[in-house]
Amino acid sequence: MNSSASHKAAHVTTRRLLDMKQNGEKISMLTAYDYTMARILDRAGVDVLLVGDSASNVFSGHSTTLPITIEEMIYHAKAVVKGVKEESGRAMVVTDMPFMSYQLSGEEALRNAGKIMKEHECDAVKLEGGRVIAETVKRITDVGIPVMGHLGLMPQSIYKYGSYRVRAQEEREAEQLLEDAVLLEQSGAFAIVLEKIPSALAAEVTRSLTIPTIGIGAGIECDGQVLVINDILGLNREFHPRFVRQYADLNTVIEDAARQYVADVRKRDFPSPDESY
Repeated sequence: MNSSASHKAAHVTTRRLLDMKQNGEKISMLTAYDYTMARILDRAGVDVLLVGDSASNVFSGHSTTLPITIEEMIYHAKAVVKGVKEESGRAMVVTDMPFMSYQLSGEEALRNAGKIMKEHECDAVKLEGGRVIAETVKRITDVGIPVMGHLGLMPQSIYKYGSYRVRAQEEREAEQLLEDAVLLEQSGAFAIVLEKIPSALAAEVTRSLTIPTIGIGAGIECDGQVLVINDILGLNREFHPRFVRQYADLNTVIEDAARQYVADVRKRDFPSPDESY
């Protein structure tokens, strides 16, 4: 797509995502944490950019998503929003509310959601949880802030689970997840991420809702898919879950480029006369 055409693209909204579900169009979502990547992904036509609290892992090197702060999330979100606006402006930007920014009280959750929206003008926030946060979701959406839900494996609850295994394989947990999904829709959520649950359950949830489902390790029947950008680009050699398709091996590409640069500097091959003033 050329530059003039891309700038005519309509911005993806919650209404657009609902229309896509109703029309059977699949929704693409990827994480983004910086200005440069946001521009690239927006230009590529990704529908939704998630400023994920996975930045805690891939940017800061933490073993979980829990340590990242709301200030750090806002920092990344500002860069992503700016990148989208300076490219085609098409992609929706959703920002994760980090651990303990919405769990203490509805009032604090509303204040923090408002802070995220006001400070970088993203399109929506994302919260993890079901019935426990339903009233919080309603409170936030009632003031006009769009909320994306998240069920199944919820990384902010990893210490509670004790592992990253597939969730809702037992009938009782599966029934609760389905009930939670319906409750989130009733509370005003415009979409729900379903992470690492059986594909048959994800299909049932998707059929039961009028709002879109976005799967990650949840099968093909979800209304859309989301992955971490670092994973599909092969930047992390140690992380290879079965639900990730690696589209490039940038770890090797970047390392080879850096090694060649080091060699050129040491051999006095860089800079050349043409690269000097």
